[in-house]
Amino acid sequence: MEPIAVIDFETTGITPGPNCRATEIGAVIIEDGRIVARFQSLMNSGAWVPPFIEQLTGISNAMLRSAPPAAEVMQQAAEFVGSTPLLAHNAAFDQKFWDAELGLIRRSRQQPFACSLLLARRLLPEAPNHKLGTLNRWAGLPDTGRAHRALADAEMAANLTLHLAARLRERHGLGAVSHALLCKLQKVPAAKIGEMLGKLRAG
Repeated sequence: MEPIAVIDFETTGITPGPNCRATEIGAVIIEDGRIVARFQSLMNSGAWVPPFIEQLTGISNAMLRSAPPAAEVMQQAAEFVGSTPLLAHNAAFDQKFWDAELGLIRRSRQQPFACSLLLARRLLPEAPNHKLGTLNRWAGLPDTGRAHRALADAEMAANLTLHLAARLRERHGLGAVSHALLCKLQKVPAAKIGEMLGKLRAG
C-alpha cells in the first residue's frame, strides 16, 4: 500500500469557526503495513475549551496557554503530510477542521480524504458498532493509549485501516489496496459492497 497520512483532531466543538477551533492534532504515516512516522502537537488558537470537552479529552485551557500557536502547528502538520493522501475515522469531521485550519494559514488541501468509519461500515458489518475504540478492541488491535487524544486516535485509525486492507487482500482476494480504492469503496452502498468486491476480484 502506498503511504497514507491518517489524522485526528481534538477540538472545542463540532463545527469550525471563530469560537470552535482545533486544540490538538495527531498524524501518522502508514506504509507497507505499518506506521512509519508520527506527528503530534497541542495547538493554541485562543479558543476556550468548555468543561465537558476538557473532561472528554483531558485537554485544559491551562495546557493550551503554553502550547505553540495553532498557525505554527498547522504549518508543521502540513509539511509533515505533504501531498500524501489523507484518511480519518469519521473523515467528514476531521476534513472540516483540516480545511479550516489550513485556510487560516492561507494553504489549501490538494488530496482526497478516505474515511475508515465508512469503510468499516461496509467491510466489517458484523462489528458490534463502528466507533473507533470498539472496532479496535473487537478486531484485537494494539492499545494505542488514551482515547480522545489525537495521536492515540490517529494510531487507532491507522491500525484499523491496515486491518481493513489486510481483510480486502485475504478475504476478498484483492491484490493491491490503494487509497483510490478505499475512496471508491466508501461510496458504494453497503448492500452492494459484495457485488463490487466480486467485480474488482474478477478484474
